[in-house]
Amino acid sequence: MSTPRRHATPAELGYRMPAEWAPHRGTWLSWPHRESSWPGKFGPVPGVFAEMVQLLAPHEEVHINVTGPDMADEIAHLLKPLELPAGRVILHDNPTNDAWCRDHGPCFVQRTVNGRREEAIVDWGYNAWGGKYPPFDLDDVVPTRIGKEYGLPVFHPGIVMEGGSLDVNGVGTLLTTEACLLHPNRNPDLSRADIERFLKDYLGVRHILWLGDGIVGDDTDGHVDDMTRFTDERTVVTVVEDDPRDENHEPLQANLERLRTMTDQDGRPLEIVTLPMPRPLHQDGQRLPASYANFYIANGVVLLPAYDPERDEIARATLQARFPTRHVALVDAVDLVWGLGAFHCVSQQWPAL
Repeated sequence: MSTPRRHATPAELGYRMPAEWAPHRGTWLSWPHRESSWPGKFGPVPGVFAEMVQLLAPHEEVHINVTGPDMADEIAHLLKPLELPAGRVILHDNPTNDAWCRDHGPCFVQRTVNGRREEAIVDWGYNAWGGKYPPFDLDDVVPTRIGKEYGLPVFHPGIVMEGGSLDVNGVGTLLTTEACLLHPNRNPDLSRADIERFLKDYLGVRHILWLGDGIVGDDTDGHVDDMTRFTDERTVVTVVEDDPRDENHEPLQANLERLRTMTDQDGRPLEIVTLPMPRPLHQDGQRLPASYANFYIANGVVLLPAYDPERDEIARATLQARFPTRHVALVDAVDLVWGLGAFHCVSQQWPAL
């Protein structure tokens, strides 16, 4: 009996995931419509998305997953007064369950063949952070629908993985957390070594850095994009809580200590820059996962969530020094974060070829 033919992995085919600061063709969003994700406070959320589009469209395309013609009309109505550049906003008939495109959207990888850039999509399995918020069947197929629309190869690893749970420097190193990727509600049959192999095979990385626990209020079980992010190939920004009475103080200090022992793929120590945490935000008695690490890097602009005027400015100045050629735009995220995520959670970059 012949053995089944094994397909080559993206890494074997020369693909890798670019860093978020690499030039973009565009940004993908999934328009919000699930009111239960912002209970009692959904009203302002579409306007926050419109503000994101207004900031992004001068710099790159904005691709929006739309659920039905009524939603398309709503988007057109919201965006029309903004006088956006012609042709920069593209609506796609990709029905969704929710708005968290970082986690259910397409993960793009690239390679160079005979001097020509090529791209593909990795379509990880998606189960709404361990089955917390069913249904999620529409979200789960979004990357494959996009691949079909654009005629792109789509790879299916067959495991659950969310875009917010990982961050790459584009040259071989990936940051993630034990709290999320080793949680039994994702891939209970996989060991740490198994998960590392999938990340290396499908994203083209070769060096994986593991942080520990996430911030309080994060229903994703500890996504790294609420804690620590690469800003260049060797530098990370990481949030810290100075108040020892705050429940985020200890886990964030523990992660900072881990980062101080870590190196990049070439064995060089990481450069570490700290960001403050905003003062605690609560809604209906619930601590919200407000974090300045949940920024989104686009062409010419960085979208930074604003929560707390005094600390907002410290975070803005810190990131502006990291991204001197981009405008760091503070955008009010107090309403958005009641959905338990901010600008990085709702966006997914489409790297330029």
